[in-house]
Amino acid sequence: MTRLSVLDLAPITEGGSATQSFKYSVEIAQLAEKLGYTRYWLAEHHNIPGIASAATAVLLAHVGAHTEKIRIGSGGVMLPNHAPLIIAEQFGTLASLYPDRVDLGLGRAPGTDGVTAQALRRNLTASVDTFPRDVLELQQYFADPEPGQRVLAVPGAGLKVPLWILGSSLYGAELAAHFGLPYAFASHFAPTDLRQALFIYRQNFQPSAQLDRPYVMAAMNLQAADTKEEAEVIVTSLMQAVLGLARGRPIKLPPPVAGFAEHLGMQEKAAISRFMTYTALGDADDVSRKLTEFKDETDADEIILTAQIYDHSARLRAIEIAAAAMSALA
Repeated sequence: MTRLSVLDLAPITEGGSATQSFKYSVEIAQLAEKLGYTRYWLAEHHNIPGIASAATAVLLAHVGAHTEKIRIGSGGVMLPNHAPLIIAEQFGTLASLYPDRVDLGLGRAPGTDGVTAQALRRNLTASVDTFPRDVLELQQYFADPEPGQRVLAVPGAGLKVPLWILGSSLYGAELAAHFGLPYAFASHFAPTDLRQALFIYRQNFQPSAQLDRPYVMAAMNLQAADTKEEAEVIVTSLMQAVLGLARGRPIKLPPPVAGFAEHLGMQEKAAISRFMTYTALGDADDVSRKLTEFKDETDADEIILTAQIYDHSARLRAIEIAAAAMSALA
């Protein structure tokens, strides 16, 4: 049976705050745990008004303290922004607080614009180019210490925190295959290379100490409601956010606007359509069908859902609807 997980962008809504977002994130994770989801992941982004999960490890510690068994992790930490030792210490701390529950998903992009990347005090070009070396360095910090090893992650050494490679292009697929690591594809916003990336990953996978066979997670948007009509309205919040990103002016997650798409031009509709290629939109039957189709297309071991929905109660309901569709993934 294909597993389901949750990717939370910790959305800040219009009129809302980060404090409110963090409260809602805990409630999302608690509901996901109750409903049998496998993982709850947070994504690192910077300088985006509508995303509150910039300090990913800090927020994961908060969520971990309010849950009991669901796996928590990063989807992902943007490694070019950080020294590997810092990440090893942060996630070593999380793994010490919540044993056998922590995943470390790694991305190669900065998760922000170029100016903000410079404000993070990182040499972006050098960091991106050294991404494979940084992954190896992280693995060393989580491995059992070697005699005479001068730099240790404390905590972190010997904890063997599971690493994942995240990607939205073919590069991540090649790297995950080479290192023998599980691979998560960001098809919720970058659908174009999904099939080819999964093929490359599976075709070139080399078993490792962490993983003996390929393991694929693929992402979908979730815009579910009790009726099709309600779903068609709530999805307009995501549409507005997508257009903000496309225009280079990211916004807080806005309230839905009925009939929003009717007033858009062809280029705007095309941008939204591309972004939402893989979206479980509609009522329970629609969601079950979409999840099944996505599973058949990707043969994914796990599907991770992200629900950018303005109303918190509607977001919780969408996660319930998707959970009820789990049986269709058998």
